[in-house]
Amino acid sequence: MDAVVLAGGTPQPDDPLYPYTQGKPKALLEMAGKPMAQWVLDALSASPEIGHIYIVGLTAQDGLQTHKPVTYLPNQGSILANILAGLRAILQDRGSADPAAEYSLIASADIPTITPEIVDWTASHARNLQADLVYHVVARETMEKRFPDANRTYLRLKDVEVCGADLNVVRTSLANTNTEIFDRLIASRKNPLKQAAILGWKTLLMIALRRWTLQQVVAAAAERVGVRGVGVVSPYAEMAMDADKPRQVEILRADLARHSQTEVAHG
Repeated sequence: MDAVVLAGGTPQPDDPLYPYTQGKPKALLEMAGKPMAQWVLDALSASPEIGHIYIVGLTAQDGLQTHKPVTYLPNQGSILANILAGLRAILQDRGSADPAAEYSLIASADIPTITPEIVDWTASHARNLQADLVYHVVARETMEKRFPDANRTYLRLKDVEVCGADLNVVRTSLANTNTEIFDRLIASRKNPLKQAAILGWKTLLMIALRRWTLQQVVAAAAERVGVRGVGVVSPYAEMAMDADKPRQVEILRADLARHSQTEVAHG
């Protein structure tokens, strides 16, 4: 399958990350000697599951490197529009009949600790589920064991307490569906209760009372937007460790620096 890398965000002066980025795209934020997006591209490039890479929001002049074929697409102004631009480019390049275009991997450019093994697992596992949308979450205990100071927001359900991941798989043809509700969901992605309210008060109530499992919540959300969705609890905290706040930037920088030093030590 092909991958769409979302790299369109540029922090503004009122954003806590602005002192780090100084008007440049967040994806180019330096992390242990590389732009943050380069770490993501390294993981995608080394995965045999990934064919073509579509980078939305940057250009070839930004100096990123990848061993896979790559297409750069301009920032479309919102996360949903960037996803759709990537999916539509895949359909245009491959054609809907190409088996390789059936599913696409959607990766944020700000999850630099992902590895080729994580990409392999995500793509192969999602393909076997035969869903329209495979939405990954990470359990609180998994997240806090790997990144104890990440300070993520968690949603407590009947069977698990989770945070959302930024590495997911969609059926590429979803680019041709009605996307209004997807736009609203993405806009509220950092607030699970707002998402639930958009999807209906029954969903909100079931979550508040912890009466529904992860699969029930995802199924209800998918039904509301007319697709078949599956929720997957990932064993990899790296999928959910993004750089949204200065503290998270420092955690990621330290983690990647240790990773680099270990690689050098083992030659």
